[in-house]
Amino acid sequence: MNVLSLLTKCCRWALLPLRTHATFFIMLYALGVMCAWLILPSAKGAELYEYLYLELFFDLYLLCAFLMLFPRRLARWIKGVLYVLFYATTLVDVYCFNKFQSSITPSILLLISETDSREAVEFLKSYLNFDILFSKVGVILLLMVLHIAFAFNRRYRKWLRLHYAQQVATCREWIEKYAQHWQAGIGAVAMALMVWGGISTIPNKQLFVRLMSGQTIGEVEHLLTAPERPVLYHPLYRLAFSLYANSLAAQQVKTLIQASKTVKVDSCHFVSKHIVLIIGESFGRHHSQQYGYFMPTTPRQVKRERSGFLVKYNDVVSPWNLTSFVFKHLFSMYSVGDKGEWSDYPLFPQLFRKAGYHVNFITNQFLPKTKEEVYDFSGGFFLNNPELSESQFDTRNDKVHYYDEGLLEEYEKLKSENKEYNLTIFHLIGQHVNYRQRSPKDRKRFKADDYDTFRPKLNKKQKRVLADYDNAVLYNDSVVDAIVKRFEKEEAIVIYVPDHGEECYEEDRGFICRNHSSEIDYKLAKYEFEIPFWIWCSRQYVRKHPEIFKAVIQAKNRRLMTDALPHMLLYLAGIHAKDYNPRHNVLSEEYDEQRPRLLKGKVDYDGLTPPDSPRGEENPAREKK
Repeated sequence: MNVLSLLTKCCRWALLPLRTHATFFIMLYALGVMCAWLILPSAKGAELYEYLYLELFFDLYLLCAFLMLFPRRLARWIKGVLYVLFYATTLVDVYCFNKFQSSITPSILLLISETDSREAVEFLKSYLNFDILFSKVGVILLLMVLHIAFAFNRRYRKWLRLHYAQQVATCREWIEKYAQHWQAGIGAVAMALMVWGGISTIPNKQLFVRLMSGQTIGEVEHLLTAPERPVLYHPLYRLAFSLYANSLAAQQVKTLIQASKTVKVDSCHFVSKHIVLIIGESFGRHHSQQYGYFMPTTPRQVKRERSGFLVKYNDVVSPWNLTSFVFKHLFSMYSVGDKGEWSDYPLFPQLFRKAGYHVNFITNQFLPKTKEEVYDFSGGFFLNNPELSESQFDTRNDKVHYYDEGLLEEYEKLKSENKEYNLTIFHLIGQHVNYRQRSPKDRKRFKADDYDTFRPKLNKKQKRVLADYDNAVLYNDSVVDAIVKRFEKEEAIVIYVPDHGEECYEEDRGFICRNHSSEIDYKLAKYEFEIPFWIWCSRQYVRKHPEIFKAVIQAKNRRLMTDALPHMLLYLAGIHAKDYNPRHNVLSEEYDEQRPRLLKGKVDYDGLTPPDSPRGEENPAREKK
């Protein structure tokens, strides 16, 4: 056998899976491509996955090759099951996108799992109607109907054989005559596409395997927010990931529920009548006027600081630069360096409720919703689980707002349920991207031209984005000030802390948002982990608790990482419990200021030095004041 004959035989053999399961391959390929186009967002710049056609070919070819391992009759049954799975998943995916502008996500599956039979019936009555046939879902239904008609209309095929017997015979002769040539040619194309597809898409497959190997929901989220992340281009991949993400979240929910059942408060002195925690979003201290930024982005906070009742802290960092990770550390009594995981410890609102405080939670992000990114799901699943939510909060809002001012309306609705002693948690959307959407048009002050002097290296577009971010900071300043005003006549203490920092074309950095690299250097820590932090006390509070106010002032230069914040909150409430540790309370005389501030649990923030510093020289900007 010569080389040409061997190659011809190999090419014909390569075509065998496609020849044997031709209808299966063609219909599912058409289904995958249609789904990708139907769920493509209409937003400017939205594009299909670069390797959609290649990877879909690669995956379906392997599936057809897998079916070759089974007897024809058994393969037919397996294909039937796969047809149901592919079509059903695609229909759900396109339907969710059509109704909720979101394909299958962990949040959608979680909402489905928490829906009872009555709610399910009401949902189906509301959304499954005749109009759906004329939506994007109708395109998939049409393909399915055509497929069924082709597969089951044997009478039509018999009629063709009877009335066009001569033409069919001629066609067969032509096929048999040229079969070897065209089979080898198409087989060669199939082999080339498989090799090309393999080389192009194996990296995506490797990333998907890593994604599905994560041990916690935080790990998989971190991979999905990294520069190199898997593309879940097909509904079945999105379904598989959503199921896996929910299973990981369920494990931590189970642990948290067990921890909540052991929550015990030894005593409570109800020291502070009203404790208010404002959690900001994506706000680095280097864009705060309070901390020396060149633009007047926080004039109201500066004014309150000058009044003497707002105390600014000068050396505060976040443990992570991802909201979900920060929230887990911020709500759990776990501190970095403690034994076990964050989910092994109770959540601080549970201790407040157990002690007798009335707890309000007013969030502009973490509410159960269908259109939700993985980081929102990861950060909010332990807040939205019905059992955990009930154990933490007495009242909470049930809708989000386009702008954070809407949370003030929510508080006005809920404050009538306040008791004598209250903890109120505001969670803002703050300066979360897209920056332009984070402030109303009539509240924008900065424009691109304002940065010609301060940021001359930036182009016009970058200056416009920077102006959008600073306008969001300025609007955030007004919202935070409006919250504080609500408590000026009460005996209240307000703590403001953003979840993490944010980069917006900083000097010689050239990008926005955050860099989720596993490597943390000085500049990344500076811009993404250093955050503003302050404590404000009302006049009544200062008169009633002069010793606490004195402690607040004395602690303003202490080193702090916000994973320890729950311990300070328990101290302000006068809650005594085994989970409280005075060494983590920044206002305590026992506070351990030398506790390593490990960013992402591994890099010592205080050990980082500027790139131009001599090796081993202590960073003067982070010297203890």
